[in-house]
Amino acid sequence: MDFLMSGLAACGACVFTNPLEVVKTRMQLQGELQAPGTYQKHYRNVFHAFITIGRVDGLAALQKGLAPALLYQFLMNGIRLGTYGLAEAGGYMHTADGNFSHTRSAAVGGLAGILGAYLGSPIYMVKTHIQAQAASEIAVGHQYKHQGMLQALNEIGRKHGVVGLFRGAVGGLPRVIVGSSAQLCTFSSTKDLLSQWEIFPPQSWKVALAASMVSGIAVVLAMTPFDVASTRLYNQPTDAQGKNWVLKSSAASCSVSASLLGTKDVGIMKGQTGHQLFKVTQAPGWSPILLGTESR
Repeated sequence: MDFLMSGLAACGACVFTNPLEVVKTRMQLQGELQAPGTYQKHYRNVFHAFITIGRVDGLAALQKGLAPALLYQFLMNGIRLGTYGLAEAGGYMHTADGNFSHTRSAAVGGLAGILGAYLGSPIYMVKTHIQAQAASEIAVGHQYKHQGMLQALNEIGRKHGVVGLFRGAVGGLPRVIVGSSAQLCTFSSTKDLLSQWEIFPPQSWKVALAASMVSGIAVVLAMTPFDVASTRLYNQPTDAQGKNWVLKSSAASCSVSASLLGTKDVGIMKGQTGHQLFKVTQAPGWSPILLGTESR
């Protein structure tokens, strides 16, 4: 039941935040491996991106990739938060004297994130492909021509097998390890501090909401460099054997190297504004889920 409720609640938040994810994806792909000033900047900021996508691609384009996004949220967060909740219920987050352990919380959050993200990686890859698809005049990154989630999964699996479906999965794990650890650990710590300071009434929903917003900001600051690299990894074109054309991004360590060294536009924090909005606006949906992992 923990897995089911966590997944469904995450899907509810995803419906409202998917347009921000579309904007974030395109801003992160913009200027890939190009020096500043050498490429046309279609999206100046998150607000300009919304207007541009709506004007050129149509308002419906702001919900591109919604189906795989919902499925990914259900799989990834159902597994991640459900596993974290079971660990909390089993007492693994506290030391022998009953004190909350930030180290254990971060470790469990990271491991739970790895499990959920790896299993959901094929869906996340397809989501990235579809969200990047745009009219030629505002297109950024490699343009796949998928007609939908199922068609994309079938085509990739038929051409490149299981290995092709999990392309980029290992390189994307640092993003999830950092993000999951930061979110779950920061949420727990902030919630405990708010309760100690008695800013809100005991057991108030405001405690969970405030803690979710703080953890969302922390996640973005920690995860964005890895998120940029992960997005570009998933969206790269492949050769006939299903391997990335940009060979230096094929290693697991590329989530760091591509962000810090391989990207000539020094885009390690690209899309951060959109990512911040994405996480903060998720707070109302995330707060009851995260609170549930703490209340067992």
